[in-house]
Amino acid sequence: MTAIPSSSMAVPLHNSDPREIGKFGALAGTWWDPQGPSRPLHEINECRLDFIRQRTPLQNARVVDVGCGGGILTEALARHAGAVTGVDASSEVIGVAREHAAQSALPINYEVLTAEALAVREPASFDCVICMELLEHVPDVTSLLRALKDLLKPGGDLFLSTLNRSPRAWLETVVAAEYVLKLLPQGTHDYRKFVRPHELAAMLRTTGLTVREIRGMRYQPWRARAVLIPDPSVNYLVHARLD
Repeated sequence: MTAIPSSSMAVPLHNSDPREIGKFGALAGTWWDPQGPSRPLHEINECRLDFIRQRTPLQNARVVDVGCGGGILTEALARHAGAVTGVDASSEVIGVAREHAAQSALPINYEVLTAEALAVREPASFDCVICMELLEHVPDVTSLLRALKDLLKPGGDLFLSTLNRSPRAWLETVVAAEYVLKLLPQGTHDYRKFVRPHELAAMLRTTGLTVREIRGMRYQPWRARAVLIPDPSVNYLVHARLD
Protein backbone atom coordinates (compact mmCIF):
# COMPACT_ATOMS: atom_id res chain seq x y z
CA MET A 1 0.00 0.00 0.00
CA THR A 2 1.08 3.57 -0.61
CA ALA A 3 -0.05 6.92 0.70
CA ILE A 4 -3.13 8.26 -1.01
CA PRO A 5 -2.42 11.42 -3.01
CA SER A 6 -4.20 14.59 -2.00
CA SER A 7 -6.83 16.41 -3.96
CA SER A 8 -5.55 18.97 -6.45
CA MET A 9 -8.35 21.38 -5.48
CA ALA A 10 -6.96 24.76 -4.42
CA VAL A 11 -8.36 25.65 -1.00
CA PRO A 12 -7.66 28.86 0.96
CA LEU A 13 -5.98 28.31 4.30
CA HIS A 14 -8.55 29.97 6.57
CA ASN A 15 -7.59 30.72 10.18
CA SER A 16 -3.86 30.12 9.78
CA ASP A 17 -0.88 32.29 10.70
CA PRO A 18 1.87 32.39 8.05
CA ARG A 19 4.49 32.83 10.78
CA GLU A 20 3.32 29.66 12.53
CA ILE A 21 3.19 27.75 9.24
CA GLY A 22 6.73 28.86 8.43
CA LYS A 23 7.98 28.00 11.92
CA PHE A 24 6.82 24.41 11.73
CA GLY A 25 7.59 24.06 8.03
CA ALA A 26 11.22 24.81 8.87
CA LEU A 27 11.24 21.70 11.10
CA ALA A 28 9.87 19.40 8.39
CA GLY A 29 13.19 17.78 7.54
CA THR A 30 13.77 16.65 11.13
CA TRP A 31 10.18 15.72 12.02
CA TRP A 32 10.83 11.98 12.16
CA ASP A 33 14.16 12.23 14.00
CA PRO A 34 13.32 10.95 17.52
CA GLN A 35 16.25 12.93 18.94
CA GLY A 36 15.59 16.09 16.92
CA PRO A 37 13.43 19.17 17.61
CA SER A 38 10.25 17.03 17.47
CA ARG A 39 11.53 14.64 20.16
CA PRO A 40 8.76 15.59 22.64
CA LEU A 41 6.10 14.67 20.06
CA HIS A 42 7.63 11.21 19.67
CA GLU A 43 7.82 10.70 23.42
CA ILE A 44 4.26 11.80 24.25
CA ASN A 45 2.75 9.93 21.30
CA GLU A 46 1.92 6.70 23.11
CA CYS A 47 0.15 8.57 25.91
CA ARG A 48 -1.97 10.56 23.46
CA LEU A 49 -2.84 7.47 21.42
CA ASP A 50 -3.83 5.51 24.53
CA PHE A 51 -6.06 8.38 25.70
CA ILE A 52 -7.94 8.21 22.39
CA ARG A 53 -8.10 4.41 22.06
CA GLN A 54 -9.47 3.96 25.57
CA ARG A 55 -12.37 6.35 24.92
CA THR A 56 -13.59 5.61 21.42
CA PRO A 57 -13.69 2.55 19.12
CA LEU A 58 -11.22 3.22 16.31
CA GLN A 59 -11.68 -0.01 14.38
CA ASN A 60 -13.58 0.78 11.18
CA ALA A 61 -13.84 4.44 12.23
CA ARG A 62 -13.20 7.32 9.86
CA VAL A 63 -10.69 9.59 11.60
CA VAL A 64 -9.17 12.98 10.80
CA ASP A 65 -6.05 14.37 12.49
CA VAL A 66 -6.20 18.18 12.21
CA GLY A 67 -2.84 19.93 12.45
CA CYS A 68 -1.16 16.59 11.88
CA GLY A 69 2.33 17.92 11.22
CA GLY A 70 4.64 15.26 9.87
CA GLY A 71 2.26 12.48 10.90
CA ILE A 72 3.65 11.01 14.14
CA LEU A 73 0.23 10.53 15.73
CA THR A 74 -1.50 10.10 12.37
CA GLU A 75 0.54 7.01 11.53
CA ALA A 76 -0.14 5.52 14.95
CA LEU A 77 -3.86 6.08 14.42
CA ALA A 78 -3.70 4.50 10.96
CA ARG A 79 -2.55 1.23 12.52
CA HIS A 80 -5.81 1.04 14.52
CA ALA A 81 -8.51 2.94 12.60
CA GLY A 82 -10.49 2.17 9.47
CA ALA A 83 -9.55 5.22 7.39
CA VAL A 84 -7.36 8.15 8.40
CA THR A 85 -6.97 11.64 6.95
CA GLY A 86 -4.30 14.10 8.09
CA VAL A 87 -4.52 17.83 7.34
CA ASP A 88 -2.08 20.62 8.03
CA ALA A 89 -1.57 24.16 6.74
CA SER A 90 2.14 23.55 6.04
CA SER A 91 2.93 22.02 2.65
CA GLU A 92 6.45 21.20 3.90
CA VAL A 93 5.30 19.00 6.77
CA ILE A 94 2.59 17.38 4.66
CA GLY A 95 5.26 16.48 2.12
CA VAL A 96 7.29 14.78 4.85
CA ALA A 97 4.16 13.04 6.17
CA ARG A 98 3.27 11.64 2.74
CA GLU A 99 6.80 10.38 2.16
CA HIS A 100 7.01 8.66 5.54
CA ALA A 101 3.56 7.09 5.19
CA ALA A 102 4.54 5.69 1.80
CA GLN A 103 7.72 4.22 3.31
CA SER A 104 5.61 2.70 6.10
CA ALA A 105 3.00 1.35 3.63
CA LEU A 106 0.18 3.20 5.39
CA PRO A 107 -2.79 4.39 3.27
CA ILE A 108 -3.21 7.82 4.87
CA ASN A 109 -4.89 10.65 2.98
CA TYR A 110 -2.78 13.76 3.63
CA GLU A 111 -3.85 17.22 2.49
CA VAL A 112 -2.64 20.80 2.83
CA LEU A 113 -5.82 22.11 4.38
CA THR A 114 -7.34 23.73 7.46
CA ALA A 115 -10.19 22.37 9.53
CA GLU A 116 -12.45 25.18 8.31
CA ALA A 117 -11.91 24.32 4.65
CA LEU A 118 -12.34 20.59 5.24
CA ALA A 119 -15.54 21.18 7.21
CA VAL A 120 -17.04 23.08 4.26
CA ARG A 121 -16.14 20.24 1.92
CA GLU A 122 -16.92 17.26 4.16
CA PRO A 123 -19.34 18.20 6.96
CA ALA A 124 -20.52 15.52 9.39
CA SER A 125 -18.16 12.98 7.82
CA PHE A 126 -15.90 11.70 10.61
CA ASP A 127 -16.45 9.37 13.56
CA CYS A 128 -13.44 10.79 15.37
CA VAL A 129 -11.75 14.19 15.05
CA ILE A 130 -8.35 14.76 16.65
CA CYS A 131 -6.60 18.09 17.09
CA MET A 132 -3.44 17.99 19.18
CA GLU A 133 -1.29 20.99 20.08
CA LEU A 134 -2.93 23.29 17.52
CA LEU A 135 -5.28 25.54 19.51
CA GLU A 136 -2.35 27.62 20.78
CA HIS A 137 -1.10 28.24 17.23
CA VAL A 138 -4.18 29.56 15.39
CA PRO A 139 -5.52 33.14 15.28
CA ASP A 140 -9.12 32.19 16.12
CA VAL A 141 -9.71 29.28 18.51
CA THR A 142 -13.50 29.57 18.31
CA SER A 143 -13.45 29.26 14.52
CA LEU A 144 -11.31 26.14 14.79
CA LEU A 145 -13.58 24.53 17.39
CA ARG A 146 -16.67 25.20 15.28
CA ALA A 147 -14.99 23.54 12.30
CA LEU A 148 -13.95 20.53 14.36
CA LYS A 149 -17.54 20.13 15.55
CA ASP A 150 -18.85 20.45 11.99
CA LEU A 151 -16.56 17.63 10.87
CA LEU A 152 -18.11 15.18 13.34
CA LYS A 153 -20.90 12.77 12.65
CA PRO A 154 -23.65 12.75 15.31
CA GLY A 155 -22.29 10.78 18.25
CA GLY A 156 -18.72 11.38 17.10
CA ASP A 157 -15.78 12.02 19.43
CA LEU A 158 -13.41 14.98 19.52
CA PHE A 159 -9.99 14.80 21.17
CA LEU A 160 -7.90 17.89 21.89
CA SER A 161 -4.64 18.69 23.60
CA THR A 162 -3.27 22.10 24.44
CA LEU A 163 -1.48 24.12 27.11
CA ASN A 164 -2.93 25.82 30.15
CA ARG A 165 -2.35 29.56 30.51
CA SER A 166 -0.81 29.21 33.95
CA PRO A 167 2.48 30.34 35.53
CA ARG A 168 3.57 26.72 35.83
CA ALA A 169 2.93 26.08 32.13
CA TRP A 170 4.97 29.16 31.23
CA LEU A 171 7.86 27.99 33.40
CA GLU A 172 7.83 24.41 32.14
CA THR A 173 6.98 24.76 28.45
CA VAL A 174 8.58 28.08 27.59
CA VAL A 175 11.38 28.80 30.06
CA ALA A 176 12.49 25.22 30.80
CA ALA A 177 11.66 23.39 27.56
CA GLU A 178 12.74 26.09 25.12
CA TYR A 179 15.49 28.02 26.89
CA VAL A 180 16.98 25.80 29.62
CA LEU A 181 16.66 22.18 28.47
CA LYS A 182 16.36 23.13 24.78
CA LEU A 183 13.86 20.36 24.13
CA LEU A 184 12.03 22.68 21.73
CA PRO A 185 13.21 25.48 19.42
CA GLN A 186 12.99 28.91 21.03
CA GLY A 187 9.79 30.68 20.04
CA THR A 188 7.76 27.48 19.65
CA HIS A 189 5.09 28.75 22.04
CA ASP A 190 3.43 32.09 22.74
CA TYR A 191 2.15 32.03 26.32
CA ARG A 192 -0.56 34.57 25.50
CA LYS A 193 -2.21 31.96 23.24
CA PHE A 194 -2.43 29.24 25.90
CA VAL A 195 -6.01 28.29 26.85
CA ARG A 196 -7.27 27.58 30.36
CA PRO A 197 -9.31 24.39 30.73
CA HIS A 198 -12.46 26.16 31.93
CA GLU A 199 -12.23 28.55 28.96
CA LEU A 200 -11.93 25.67 26.52
CA ALA A 201 -14.77 23.75 28.17
CA ALA A 202 -17.03 26.80 27.89
CA MET A 203 -16.16 27.28 24.21
CA LEU A 204 -16.86 23.62 23.49
CA ARG A 205 -20.25 23.79 25.18
CA THR A 206 -21.12 26.96 23.25
CA THR A 207 -20.14 25.16 20.06
CA GLY A 208 -22.61 22.37 20.85
CA LEU A 209 -20.28 19.70 22.20
CA THR A 210 -20.46 17.84 25.50
CA VAL A 211 -17.21 17.77 27.48
CA ARG A 212 -16.68 14.22 28.71
CA GLU A 213 -13.26 14.43 30.36
CA ILE A 214 -10.27 16.71 30.95
CA ARG A 215 -6.99 15.13 32.05
CA GLY A 216 -3.55 16.55 32.61
CA MET A 217 -0.61 15.09 30.70
CA ARG A 218 2.78 15.11 32.40
CA TYR A 219 5.77 14.94 30.05
CA GLN A 220 8.77 13.15 31.60
CA PRO A 221 11.74 13.76 29.28
CA TRP A 222 14.13 11.87 31.58
CA ARG A 223 11.97 8.76 30.98
CA ALA A 224 11.15 9.57 27.33
CA ARG A 225 7.42 9.35 27.92
CA ALA A 226 4.29 11.13 29.14
CA VAL A 227 1.67 10.01 31.65
CA LEU A 228 -1.89 11.07 32.40
CA ILE A 229 -2.45 12.91 35.68
CA PRO A 230 -5.46 14.60 37.33
CA ASP A 231 -3.80 18.05 37.34
CA PRO A 232 -4.29 20.00 34.04
CA SER A 233 -2.10 22.93 35.05
CA VAL A 234 0.43 22.45 32.19
CA ASN A 235 -0.45 20.13 29.28
CA TYR A 236 -3.95 18.70 29.18
CA LEU A 237 -6.14 16.48 27.02
CA VAL A 238 -9.86 16.90 26.40
CA HIS A 239 -12.48 14.40 25.23
CA ALA A 240 -15.74 15.89 23.93
CA ARG A 241 -18.67 14.38 22.07
CA LEU A 242 -21.33 15.54 19.63
CA ASP A 243 -24.40 14.03 21.27
